[in-house]
Amino acid sequence: MASANSWLKAQRKSDLVELADRVGMTEFDRLKKTELELALDDFIPRHAASLSARSDLAGYFASRSRALGSPLKRLDESDAAAAAANTTRALRVPKRRVVRTSAVVVAKPVQEEVEISPEPSSEVGSTSSSSRSSNSTGGGGGGGEDGLMTRQTPVRKLSLTSAGAVLPATPADVALAVDRSTTAVSRRMSSLYRESGIPLASRTARETLSTVNSILLCVSALELVCVGIEILSTRYAFTLPAMASLGTPDWPVHLPDMFLLLTSSFWIPAGTWLVTAIVLPCLAGYFFNLSAAASSGSGSGSGSKSFETVVVVVVDPLVFSVAKALIAYVVYGHGVTFHVLDPVAIRRLDGAVFGGYRGVLVGAAVTAIVSMYDAVLRR
Repeated sequence: MASANSWLKAQRKSDLVELADRVGMTEFDRLKKTELELALDDFIPRHAASLSARSDLAGYFASRSRALGSPLKRLDESDAAAAAANTTRALRVPKRRVVRTSAVVVAKPVQEEVEISPEPSSEVGSTSSSSRSSNSTGGGGGGGEDGLMTRQTPVRKLSLTSAGAVLPATPADVALAVDRSTTAVSRRMSSLYRESGIPLASRTARETLSTVNSILLCVSALELVCVGIEILSTRYAFTLPAMASLGTPDWPVHLPDMFLLLTSSFWIPAGTWLVTAIVLPCLAGYFFNLSAAASSGSGSGSGSKSFETVVVVVVDPLVFSVAKALIAYVVYGHGVTFHVLDPVAIRRLDGAVFGGYRGVLVGAAVTAIVSMYDAVLRR
């Protein structure tokens, strides 16, 4: 830590505060005495041109001149001899280490001694000349050490340069880094895909939909949507306002008229479709169950296996499809009411399904083919 001027150290803090106020310093109220000494020692030399003529600072400049070795007051001969001896010892200590260690290590202590030396440049020059004269009178050993230090200094610089240099990457290193990055990214993406649950959900959905019953349900759901649009008409509800930022116009919203659920215009067509498309084909598939008969005949030796097969296959999908096709052809194709069904409801249902009764026949044919294919695979 830097030391303040000796004249400032001898002053009291109150005197230093008054002095700081007189010389024009600011923001010194909270400073301690040591900090105020350092602040004044830094402020006064920077403004020496305007403050050197002040009588109250004569002691400061005299003390500073003595500290800097000014010609106003020289050191006495004993102090100069002691300072020269100390400087000579400080310069000789690293030279004795040259014999024990390498010159590369010695170069740093020599530089530190020269940098931290508080002596003025004139004294350092005289000390250096006295050191050189003493070395020349002392023999050739000191000259050999100086020569060794001069020759080894570039070696130290070269070693530092080579140690701090960064060589450019080769194309092979760049390709290897790219491969590693690509591998890391692919592994991370794979782990995120597995952790998201998408593979498990896709396998579950595939296993659920890969059955005859699922296909029958999908075909019936498509017909139900078409019938629902016909018998449960929509009504205007409200309008979504236009959004200029998105460039969208006014959008009228229509919702199903739920009050139709209280009228016969909804329930008569709905009941007709439910009987002809679901109830009667299910009854036919349950009573004319070819799968159950084949399972019971082949598994007569194992009662538990036969019972389990009958429980699983309650309605024969092939018979269900055939019965549904026959009912659609008779009722919707030729308008047979059996004195029970409503002719108006039949016409509405025939116009609701895609392709009329022919569309129902196509759906029944698809489910029949799928059921036969499934039976062949089970064999």
